Amino acid sequence: MAGIESRCPIGRETYMARNDRKALHLIGGEWIDAGEPGESFDPATGDVIGTYSLAGAAEAGLAIAAAGRAFTDTGWKDDHRLRASVLNAMADAFEARFDELVALTGLENGKVNLHAQIEIGIAPQTLRYNAALALTEAGRAAERAPGQISLTLKQPVGVAGIIAPWNSPCALVTRSLAPALAAGCTAVIMLPRQTAQLNHLIAQIIAATKGLPAGVVNLITGGQQAGEAIVASPQVPTISFTGSTATGRAIAANAAPRVKRLGLELGGKTPLIVFDDANLDAVTPTAVAALTVFSGQFCMTGSRLLVQRGVAAKVAQALGEALSTVRVGPASDPASEMGPLIDKANVERVDRMVEAAIAAGAKAIVRGGPVTDGELAKGAFYRPTLLEVTDNQADIVQQEVFGPVLAMQVFDTEAQAVALANGTEYGLAASVWSRDLDRQVRMARALDAGTVWINGWAALSDQFEEGGFKQSGLGRMRGLAVLEDFIEHKHISFVTS
Repeated sequence: MAGIESRCPIGRETYMARNDRKALHLIGGEWIDAGEPGESFDPATGDVIGTYSLAGAAEAGLAIAAAGRAFTDTGWKDDHRLRASVLNAMADAFEARFDELVALTGLENGKVNLHAQIEIGIAPQTLRYNAALALTEAGRAAERAPGQISLTLKQPVGVAGIIAPWNSPCALVTRSLAPALAAGCTAVIMLPRQTAQLNHLIAQIIAATKGLPAGVVNLITGGQQAGEAIVASPQVPTISFTGSTATGRAIAANAAPRVKRLGLELGGKTPLIVFDDANLDAVTPTAVAALTVFSGQFCMTGSRLLVQRGVAAKVAQALGEALSTVRVGPASDPASEMGPLIDKANVERVDRMVEAAIAAGAKAIVRGGPVTDGELAKGAFYRPTLLEVTDNQADIVQQEVFGPVLAMQVFDTEAQAVALANGTEYGLAASVWSRDLDRQVRMARALDAGTVWINGWAALSDQFEEGGFKQSGLGRMRGLAVLEDFIEHKHISFVTS
């Protein structure tokens, strides 16, 4: 690996004129080329689309130091108006490059145009919401007794470590970055190699944001070494992570010696629970979308379908027919309804899980699977799969697939539906389909999930908290609660007489 002494700062104008698609790190307001060299790929074709340098511990250390200097040496942490202005300007900057972000998301991440637009459109909304929080979230004051006044200040904790995944880098990095900046923190962001070109474009947009002091936001493309350095650093008191439950556990263990604040949104196994009285005409298209948006590579993918026995056969038939006709293809084809997985290694992983499930007794209603012929065989395409499962302890029910594989189970009673839905280690989200208002409320209260949708799926909003029960996370993203990951409460007591 190239040492940090080989880093090469490049001026902004010079870099913007480059066309060699070399993704660099943004550290302290400079473009840094250092780390292990690698290539970026189009998952739809396997073609090389650019190169990058993978940051290690040394590059992470530089980014942490730059964020630390920006926290102590600039007025960022104290200036609420500046923070609000910068967040709004950053939203403008993301909107100005919307088309470019959508196109590159299709090229490197594989999302079809509609799905890419959904993701990229989230970022400006998140930034603007948190711009408002920068001005409206404050402490409080009260007179405890005559002549005795107390006030509580909310102060930023310092440098925030933000680690986001490859499946939706633009939306998920801004989901953590926006509240961190609103609170007055500076940030070190690590994004993975699978989206190195997107990472660089996101960094370009951030670096060009009007009013943002250099070093307040630092962004590197890194792997395990860089991530561990950020988590272990005594200069990074809070970590905001989105990713797998296994990695979240490792982060929690590594952060424990320094008692760090942790915001973790981890794995999910979202059930869609369909009762006999549901509007089945609405269930089918929603279930298809819940499985195929982002090619099933979404923490809230509707990967389980719990159907009451009276409508199970009808739902299975309608859903099977719909999934069988989903048009899989590259983002470059306007007719594509679902893009590829991130790479062929994940295609093989997902298919091994499906094969194991069938061997263990699952019935394939729609087998789907890898595309092995024609032009699409060059890419990481996987057609939607629908399995009927009777064992709630089956791996295909218990484990997160992170691909377009739906496990269908049949239930008889409401109590059984709750038991099945809650019978995994996950608790990120759930969807309930019924026309009975009382049942809707009972189910919402009984389900162990951080988000429950009634007669819908993926209705998310920056104004409301997002996160999981059980092994699906710690703390909350979005809403007001997310600020708690980035602030300290300080009580000041005055005696005035």
